[in-house]
Amino acid sequence: MASAPAASGNPVAALAGSLPPGLVTADPERLAPHLLDWRGTKRGVADLLALPRSTAEVVALVRTARAHGAALVPQGGNTGLVGGSVPEPASGRPTILVSMRRMARIRAVDPAGLSLVAEAGAILADVHEAARAAGAMFPLSLGAKGSATIGGLVSTNAGGTQVLRHGTMRNLVLGLEAVLPDGTVLDQLKPLRKDTAGYDVKQLLIGGEGTLGIVTAAALRLVPAPAVSAVAWAGVPDMTAALALLARLRRAVGERVESFELMGDEGLALVLAHVPSARAPLATPAPFHCLVELTDVDPEAPLAARLEAVLAAALEAGEVRDATVAATLAQAQALWALREELPVAEKADGPSLKNDVAVAVADVPAFDAAARKAVAQHFPGARPLVFGHLGDGNLHWNLRPPAGADAGSWLAQHGEAARRLLHDVVVRFGGTISAEHGIGTARAAELARLGDPGRLAAMRAIKAALDPAGIMNPGKLPL
Repeated sequence: MASAPAASGNPVAALAGSLPPGLVTADPERLAPHLLDWRGTKRGVADLLALPRSTAEVVALVRTARAHGAALVPQGGNTGLVGGSVPEPASGRPTILVSMRRMARIRAVDPAGLSLVAEAGAILADVHEAARAAGAMFPLSLGAKGSATIGGLVSTNAGGTQVLRHGTMRNLVLGLEAVLPDGTVLDQLKPLRKDTAGYDVKQLLIGGEGTLGIVTAAALRLVPAPAVSAVAWAGVPDMTAALALLARLRRAVGERVESFELMGDEGLALVLAHVPSARAPLATPAPFHCLVELTDVDPEAPLAARLEAVLAAALEAGEVRDATVAATLAQAQALWALREELPVAEKADGPSLKNDVAVAVADVPAFDAAARKAVAQHFPGARPLVFGHLGDGNLHWNLRPPAGADAGSWLAQHGEAARRLLHDVVVRFGGTISAEHGIGTARAAELARLGDPGRLAAMRAIKAALDPAGIMNPGKLPL
């Protein structure tokens, strides 16, 4: 690692010189990869890059930053989609980007207690593997599992494809270790299933986007590894039919429904166009597609047969136009790849307006119809690209510019107005403008405009109490 600059009256140099050797670097080449967000649309500004190797080094970093009035911006895998892990200009004060990638150990796995302790920089895929080796499963997965880190997933209260059965990260964190803005260590890392001793302070940091402290480790809830699974792809005529299929599945197999994903035909077309290995799953076209996975710990559970029976009944009822059940693991993985590669295919297709919203599950069809009507009226030719986690009401209701339009120019001229229009529809249905991506800077103004005043007041009071100097990830959330 390049050495920090020597102190010479410069506040950045003085800050760096006060830290343990090797903890920070000012090397522009080391900083550069951390300053650009995953979408390539936002570039941050920072003076130093910190790469702590232990909680003790994070404590030293926080205490020194507070003494010098420096800003700290925590970063995990930098896979966020709302600019939350990219540093903002900090009004002339020194800014340190804190990469947690060196703190990547799996500290402990408890198969009997179904828990795992991982450091903040641990990659989600590595956590999956550690749980699998212990005969268990960590039930949170998403497309960026090969680079997303546990600290980032905690800080954004990430969701993913298994929320329907297991909940978001908030439901999967049993304990937390973090360094608070005054340098105090929050030591709630024990994987306790029950604890009624006052406020559950760790919950403030889950979804806090690094504004209340730096997560250094988490105790995670595991579940028994499924012994058998069944995956199917079904083409449906509309979202109402998709919800009918979900209800039919739940009546037939109950909580064995692990995932229920939705994507429009335009999304499937993008994947087929931009992912060379992708193949159309069905011969019959359909406006919408559902990806279903059932799991069971009983190796004798006849999941494939039950799934086939449900789909046959749905076909007869007109809820499904065509369907296929994966006969092999490779076929199941190929079906999942169609869903997981959609964000990559969308990015390859060109710029679009990304949104992450949720409404009550029963309201999804009416919300989607209202949003499409509003967009068609105010932004003729704009093309909705809708996909997401139908089983929990979370849709990525994205918008592509009109065909043939200069995407960059169209988004610059109409993007924010289109986003406000969509968010107004979301609020009309009692939904949320951020279901799983967080707020960051991309949604801060909209949360300030549309958020519940009582909730915003409480958030600001908590921030003022825990971080009065405002050193933790400034500029994120409307604080």
